[in-house]
Amino acid sequence: MTHTDKMLRDGSLEGKVIVVTGGGSGLGKSMTSYFLELGAKVAITSRNLEKLEATAKELSESTGGDCFAVSCDVRIYEQVEEMHKKVTDHFGSIDILLNNAAGNFISPTENLSSNAFDTIVDIVLKGTKNCTMVFGKDWIKRKKKNVNVLNIVTTYAFTGSGYVVPSATAKAGVLAMTRSLAVEWSKYGMRFNAIAPGPFPTKGAWERLLPGPLVKKFDPAKKVPLGRVGHHQELANLSAYVVSDFGAYLNGEVIVLDGGEWLKGAGQFNMLDKIPKALWMLLKKTMLKKK
Repeated sequence: MTHTDKMLRDGSLEGKVIVVTGGGSGLGKSMTSYFLELGAKVAITSRNLEKLEATAKELSESTGGDCFAVSCDVRIYEQVEEMHKKVTDHFGSIDILLNNAAGNFISPTENLSSNAFDTIVDIVLKGTKNCTMVFGKDWIKRKKKNVNVLNIVTTYAFTGSGYVVPSATAKAGVLAMTRSLAVEWSKYGMRFNAIAPGPFPTKGAWERLLPGPLVKKFDPAKKVPLGRVGHHQELANLSAYVVSDFGAYLNGEVIVLDGGEWLKGAGQFNMLDKIPKALWMLLKKTMLKKK
């Protein structure tokens, strides 16, 4: 067995209806595929209906599951309400919300326009808020129990990061929302958790964040103590566990899945791993002489 194998037993999500925002491509598509394999019915949403429908058809055929495509701009509350209604009418009810829709780009902050900053905050923070409020209020109204929300954040939500300040700001807000509602809305039978993935290659996101030669100059794998980037199945495995009934006692948690990347960056002397063995021996002899 390897880290690319599938983790949960067949039928682990049988009877569950899941909505995945940003489910048409990348990590959202990978998680959706695994949810379908485990027996869930899944609605995927984004603004591009043509792309969504192609993905839904592909995943339904490859997994034998029921994947439903619904166009929605999560930045607009009324569109989220309409999306929620369409999914409810199609599947009858909803059990799980996966807030995965995101936007990001790298830039010196002084070069950003106010609109550029707002665009990222609106997709990530406002979009997550919109979906969470619409779904959560409906669950409360219906007195529906054993439901949960999983938010995809990032490690710089709690450390901050230069050159992606709008994203860091928005993700920090999502992290605070996750922990706050885990306490406040648990009385209604809801769980709230988050996953903070490290580098997981996706064609679209990596081309935007590390265009051209940057991806070679700043190889993300070199920042990870395990020496590699994540495999999509690893994130799919973890997300499926968190939203499943196996994770029923998990609430208010943020799970980091990054091979130790952020810890390596946080440690004050971690850069010393670049010192060659011969130099360590020389340093040791020098220190012994001083003693």
